[in-house]
This record gives sequence, C-alpha cells and structure tokens, in this order.
Amino acid sequence: MKLVVKIVLVIVVVVVLLTCASTSVSSDDRLLVNMTVVHGAAATGAYCLDGSLPAYHIHRGSGAGERNWLLQFEGGGWCNDIESCAERARSRRGSTRLMNKLESFSGILSNNASHNPDFYNWNRVKLRYCDGGSFAGNSTFDNGTLVLYFRGQRIFEAIIEDLLPKGLSHANKALLSGCSAGGLASYLHCNRFSKYLPNTTSCIFPQYLLKYIAPPVFILNSAYDVYQFHHILVPPSADPHGHWNRCKVNPQACSPDQMALLQGGIFINSCFAHCQSESQDTWFASDSPRMFNETIAESIGDWYFGRNVSKKIDRPYPYDTTCHNIIGPASTNDNL
Repeated sequence: MKLVVKIVLVIVVVVVLLTCASTSVSSDDRLLVNMTVVHGAAATGAYCLDGSLPAYHIHRGSGAGERNWLLQFEGGGWCNDIESCAERARSRRGSTRLMNKLESFSGILSNNASHNPDFYNWNRVKLRYCDGGSFAGNSTFDNGTLVLYFRGQRIFEAIIEDLLPKGLSHANKALLSGCSAGGLASYLHCNRFSKYLPNTTSCIFPQYLLKYIAPPVFILNSAYDVYQFHHILVPPSADPHGHWNRCKVNPQACSPDQMALLQGGIFINSCFAHCQSESQDTWFASDSPRMFNETIAESIGDWYFGRNVSKKIDRPYPYDTTCHNIIGPASTNDNL
C-alpha cells in the first residue's frame, strides 16, 4: 500500500477556554484532550524557548481510521528579536510549563462525524508551539544572564520520534496541517516527515496561495510559474538526485505523480479571517463558509481522498455572504 502524505495550509483562528484535568473529557460538546510531555526530548536538546520540554495532544483513531494520522501544528506568530523572544519565553507561547494542560479539539480535530466527516476517526495530534519560529531552528542564545533555546527543528523531530512507536510508523495515511505559523511549519517539514514513514511515502505540496494586496491591482500570472517551479518548489538543493530534471525542462516528461503535485488544491475565500480549520463554525457546520456550495472540510476531503478536483477561489468581498468575518483590533502574536 502506498502511503500518501499531504499537507494543507489552513489558516484558522481558535479561541478556546481550557481547564486542567488528567484525562480526555467532553464538556459542552467539546472534546478536551490532555497534554503529553515528551520527556525523552531532553536527551536530544529539544527545548522550548525557556528550556521546558515540548508537548503535544493526541486523540486516538478508531475503526477504519485507526491507522490514519492527522498532525496539526499550532500557530501563534513569531518572535523576531532577543527582546520579543525573551518576553515570549515567559508566556504560554514559549513555555509548556505555562500552557493549559487540556486543549479543545474541534474543526479538523473533532471526533464527531457530523462535524468532521473525513478525519473524525483518525489519530489526531496537535503539536504545541513553543519555539517562536514555526518549528524551525537549531541554535541557542546565551549571553551569560539569559538563555533562549531556538530548537524548533529538534522539537518537531522529538515529537515525531515519540509518536512513531505509538502507531505513526505503521500509518496508512497521513495529513500535515497547521494554523498560521503552524501552516508554514507544515510546508517546512513535509519532506522530513515523509522520511520517518515507509519508503513508499510521497509528499504532495499544495499550490501557493494568492496574497492579499491593499492597493487596487491587476494580477497577470501563470498557474505554473516557471521561476517558482525551478527555484521554490523544486530547487536543486531539494532534488540532489535530479528526479525533476526532465520534468523541469519538458512538462510532457513529467510523471503522473509530478503532475499531481503541480496541480494541488486550493480554497481561497474572500472572508476576513485568519485560520479556519480548527474552528467548528468555519470548518464544517450548517452555516460554514462555502464556495460552489462546498464547505472547507468537504473541499479538503475531496482533495485529500482524490474524490474531486478541488480548486476554488472566491469572488471579491463582499460577494460571499457565507463568510464569518472577524473584524476587530489588529491581531497580536498571542491570538494568532
């Protein structure tokens, strides 16, 4: 069986109220999942900004989804200098010691088939974000009075190593997803993630999403931008054995798998939102945002399972009346 690892960059904003307990419990239709601290991470130097150990939350799959895995990278912006990273290290964004020990699983993480029809019975994991740089980096700052650990790469590896003996090493299907800074992490780690899994794994990237630009603009561009194809999607450093060389000089020489990678899937709506996969209201509900009468959950499910080509781009605001627009003060790193 060929294991297909796909990534989806989904940008969601999640505001949850959490309380501490020792087990997974349901309260007011919320699934609250306990934190798992990776105690073995210290041996590899995988530390959060403040030196605390990394952590994740896992809710086990069942039935037909027992050997399928969905990994969701938590978001939360970046810190961008020593001052902001030191401040972050003293908050839940830089220390698992300061995080609530229960996390609410909803949207793409829900275990309710009516709320999450394609992934409800998978093993669903939320990787907690505490390094300040999208689970990237492998360095330390130490000026004699302050120590900060920029160890996002090691954190990712430590969590994956902890999950492998729990069934991830025998996965039939896997999906990487993420919110905000965690969405970027899903791009950064897809190739590396595939190396932990069976040799038949393939890694499929979605197309890059359109950027919102404030002034009036006319966009003229190809769906298969040659510069991005050669230098961003498949740069020589990412293809040392030259598997893409023929495809890059002659599209007719591209294999079916390579063409599938180039085609990808997109869902770009015209809503004022930041993260839409972990919120049940925007992921899959009776009044969720829709394009062509399809919800975000249905569109991603169609793309992942190959049920249908899923490329949807909305008409400009305010055409889409299904949006859950989030309009308010400028967002901060604490609520990204």
